[in-house]
Parts: sequence; C-alpha cells; structure tokens
Amino acid sequence: MTSSSPIGAGVSRRSLVKLGAGLGLLAATRRSEAAGSDDMAFESRIMVPMRDGVKLATDVYRPAREGKALAGPFPVILERTPYGRDHVSRSERTASNPKPKSRADVAFFFVSRGYIVIYQDCRGRYGSEGEFVKYLSDGNDGYDCCAWITGQPWCNGKIGTMGLSYAAHTQGALGCTNPPGVAAMFLDSGGFSNAYQGGIRQGGAFELKQVTWGYNNGLVSPIVLKDPLRLADMKAIGLRAWFSRMPWKRGHSPLTPVPEYEDYVYDQWEHGNFDGFWKQIGIYAAGYYDQFTDAPMVHMSSWYDPYPRTATENYIGLSRRKKGPVRLILGPWTHGDRSLTYAGDVDFGTAATLDGSLAPDYLTIRLRWFDAWLKGEKNGVAEEPPVRLFIMGGGSGTKNAAGRMDHGGRWRAEKDWPIPDATNTPYYLHGNGVLAPEMPAAGAAPMSFDFDPQHPVPTIGGSVTSGEPVMAGGAFDQTEGPRFFGSREPYIPLAVRPDVLVFETTALTADIEVTGPIMAKIWVSSDRPDTDITIKLIDIYPPSADYPQGFAMNLTDGILRLRYRKSWERPEMLELGMPTEVTVTAFPIANLFKQGHRIRLDVSSSNFPHFDVNPNTGAPEGQGLTRQVARNTVYLDRDRPSHVVLPIIPART
Repeated sequence: MTSSSPIGAGVSRRSLVKLGAGLGLLAATRRSEAAGSDDMAFESRIMVPMRDGVKLATDVYRPAREGKALAGPFPVILERTPYGRDHVSRSERTASNPKPKSRADVAFFFVSRGYIVIYQDCRGRYGSEGEFVKYLSDGNDGYDCCAWITGQPWCNGKIGTMGLSYAAHTQGALGCTNPPGVAAMFLDSGGFSNAYQGGIRQGGAFELKQVTWGYNNGLVSPIVLKDPLRLADMKAIGLRAWFSRMPWKRGHSPLTPVPEYEDYVYDQWEHGNFDGFWKQIGIYAAGYYDQFTDAPMVHMSSWYDPYPRTATENYIGLSRRKKGPVRLILGPWTHGDRSLTYAGDVDFGTAATLDGSLAPDYLTIRLRWFDAWLKGEKNGVAEEPPVRLFIMGGGSGTKNAAGRMDHGGRWRAEKDWPIPDATNTPYYLHGNGVLAPEMPAAGAAPMSFDFDPQHPVPTIGGSVTSGEPVMAGGAFDQTEGPRFFGSREPYIPLAVRPDVLVFETTALTADIEVTGPIMAKIWVSSDRPDTDITIKLIDIYPPSADYPQGFAMNLTDGILRLRYRKSWERPEMLELGMPTEVTVTAFPIANLFKQGHRIRLDVSSSNFPHFDVNPNTGAPEGQGLTRQVARNTVYLDRDRPSHVVLPIIPART
C-alpha cells in the first residue's frame, strides 16, 4: 500500500493561506453578464499560488446583492479543469435543451442557492502558469487550492467538488491527499482507481486515445497558441494518416510539434511494467484508499465510458473503508452523455437519460447531493440506495425514427456492487463455435489463427472517448464500414474475419441477465515471444425485417498483453508453442439477453486503434519498429477448458 503524502512538501497549509490571502481583492468584482443577474459577483483570473510558487488561474463566483459580493461565509463548490475555466463544458446540458450552459450560468444555478462556485485551470493550461504533465500535478495542486479556499473569509470551511472526466480525475487526485474542507464529492466519469488498468493502459496494452487527446488539446495549449509557426504545424497534421503509418517513435510522431505532450504520452506508453510510475497520486487512487478523504461521494460512469471499472473499483474500495456514504451510478451512455438516450447506433429508450429518471437533470442531482452534505438539509439523499444501475435490453429490436436499434432497458436500485446474488457461471468455448455451460470434450482440437499487426481488427465502438477523428465509442453492429478506422472493403462482419474466433450460445429459450465484471480464462499458445489476446462480449439479435442479417451489438471488451500474464511488475516472454492459461478482464456490464438472442464471445489479438498493436516481437513497449505475424492457438479441450465467466442475476420480481 502506497503511503506517501504530498502534504509534507516543505510548505504548510498556513503558509499557503498567507500566500493567497487578499488575492481575491485584487480582481474586479462585476455583475455577471452571462447569468444576467446582480445576484452574482464574479472575480476573474485570481492567480492562486501553489507550494512551488506556480500560480493557477482561478475564477470565483459569489452570491451578491445589487452587484456587490456578500461577505458570507458560504460553502464552496470547486471544479478544477484543463479545458478552460471560462470555456463552455459540453456536458452541462439537459435532455430538453441540448445547448450546453456556460460556466457562468452553471455557477449562477448554485450561487443563487447559497454557494460560492470556483473554477480553476490546471497547471500549464489556459491561464495557469507552469508545465502541463497530464494527471501528475493535480494531487498537490488540488490540496493547495483547497487550503487557499478554506483560508478565505467568504468560505465557511466546507468544499464540494464536481466535474466530468479530467475534472473527475482532479477530484480523485486531491481526494488522495485528504485536503482541508472537502465535505462532498461528485465524480462523473473519472477519478482513476488504477490508470494502468483503465484510462491509460489496460491489460498491459496502451490506450491510443492518449495520443488523440494529446493532439486535440495540444492545439489549444499555451505553448502552441503563443507560437504561430508551431500552431500551423499542428493544424497541418492529419491524424488519420498518421495512424495509418504506425509504428512511430519519439521525435517522429503526431505530437512532435508539442514536445511536452509527446514526452508525457511516451512516458505512459513506454512504462509497460506496473512500477512506481503507476503508483503516483493522480492515477492510482487504489493505493491511497486508506488516507482518501472521508467525504460523502458519488462515483458515476456508464457502460460505454472508459471509466466503469474505475467507478466500481472506487466504490468497492472506498465504501468498505469510509464513514461517509459512497454511491455508485452506472448508465447506458457514452462518456458524459447522460442526457442522451442512445450510444452509437443503439437506443435505450426514453428512460435511459439521467434527466427524469434519477433527477430532473444533472444540475439538480448535484445540488441535492451538495445540499445534503454541505448544508445538512434533510432532503432524502441520505436514504437513497447505494447503487443505481441501468440494465440494458428488453426493447423491440426494431429501427426507430432516428435509424437506431431499439435495445431498451430500465433503471434498478441495488444494495451493493458486485450484486450479492449474482451467480458467476462459466460458459465454455467449444471447437464447433458453441458457447455453453457444459464442459468441452476430452481431446478436442484447438483452433488457430494468424494475427497480422499490419491488418489488425478495427475498433467498432466500445468504451472509447476523446478518440476523434480516429475512433468513437458506443454500441454498433460489429461489421466493418467506412465509419470505422482500419476497415477495408468489402466491409465484412468481424465474425467473418479469419483472425476472429467466434463462440456463441444456441438461441436462448429464456431471458438471461448478465450484470457485473466480465472475465475470461483462455488457454493459449503462440509461435512468437509476445502477443495479445482480446475478448468481446456481444448480444446477437436474430434476423428481422429491419436487420435482415441480425444485429451483433457489442457490450464490453478486454485485452491482455501476454508478457504480463503472470505479473504486471515482472513481464515474462512466452515459451514458443507452450500452452498457458491467461486471464483477460473486460469492463463491467449490465445487459438482459432476451429469449431468442444469442450470447457471443469473440477471441482475437487486436482492437485498433483503441489499443496499440502488439508487434509480436517482444520489443520494449512503445519502441517496436518492426512487426511479425503471430500464429496464435486457443485450446478448447477438457484439460484446458477456455471459458468466460458470466455474472448471472436471478429474475427480479
């Protein structure tokens, strides 16, 4: 267990408060034009000093009367973001109004109800000083920001934190330091439990969204915006063309024009072993659960988001340790799209949105949480169930007016996660392509396929975000097409590819609900020293008038780089041709497989560009410049029974 704390870094909380005292008085207080009210005062670009002297740009919105800020004190709501403290957040929208609210309008919603709202630019982003190193400065900076806030005369000593994605990661980072004042948290789609297993890497492979995120955000970084030539170089880069020309190397990548971004991406990529790099505050909350803040907290994510594993692991790790209540919410959305009914080409019905199901809207659900724990209001929040899940499935399977498949679903409350009455049931892979609870036959023949790194299996949806313009998340029929990077004509179903092994049940005679983490035990060998094994769980719709070929709907997927099959800390190359059992973990899921459907498991060795492609050579991570075809073999006999474990839920009355 990691026990180091950033608090003892040569500066005390009292010193931080003293350094920051009075800075708010230097900023002009004015009427909030965006909110259009004299009831909110706005102090812009207060430069709040951190312990190392770097100053971070901070905006403060305060309750006011006739344009003059009230003395308070008031509880404070804080969001720390790399996306611009005064820029619109695309997620601040509702089901009834798709236009996102401005920061000022969001602030006014809370300010008019007796809160102070603070937005702060992360280090090295927009108005803040310092160098941006993704994720790794947010623990100390978050602590120092909270220390500054609690030292201001207008703060009553209580802070609530909020934010989506990176602004949830900043919450997880500061939570690890147990900062002063934090009394409630609402983490939406982030707050790494362990970025080595979700968000940066997964199963030893590297998530290439870190490259697309780095490029898209490097375009608006201070170092680029101040240099017209560098900005022109960045704009001239075609990411899709670069992804077609992999592998890359340091100094010759799409991030080369913004070297501080290229450096942190390659640091993540080349750190294949689970060493001290991965155990730092900001990317490894699991190592700091014992010292994590005791504040009441919500962990919210969704099935097609990169962070349902983070949310569930944080819920398990913190709910068992903390006095304050810990809540878990998992919807059917892509990243931050809680007010949409669909993900990709699949619609989950009008009940799928947070709006009208869990609360009137996203603003209200956070307000009720903060009112309960920052103001002590008895509004029923304390009595709400600890876990709320959207169980996908049960729809008509027809194509709706928007052209999406009606998969349906419903919300359900649970007492805990994993669901206590789940039955973990092995479904075995058989040589005839069947997936069944029955054990395979003794002596059954294995199945082999050739994995060519030059022609990887294309990513078609899934738990992807920040991948534009190369990839996007969600649920799709698993058939190649011009929308999906890496697809080739004639755009065949993935099941037809010779490098994808397909195992599926017979048509179900009754509904089966699968809700929980997904894990497969696969017996495999290879003729190369290293390779990857991937799995994908799919709900197979039978043919219909709208979908004559049926619809293969992806639910969740996982990957394992086989050099890490025994240890994340001590990789070990394969013994050529020797069968070995490996464990491949996919993100959790909740789905009702309807009668007449089939449950399918695909096994392969690539999922690109979601993950980097294994060169099959055993080269160091992020440095393999040559590639080899690997012949990979999956074993399917009674002595080596490859199987997937499905958490099956009894029928609810």
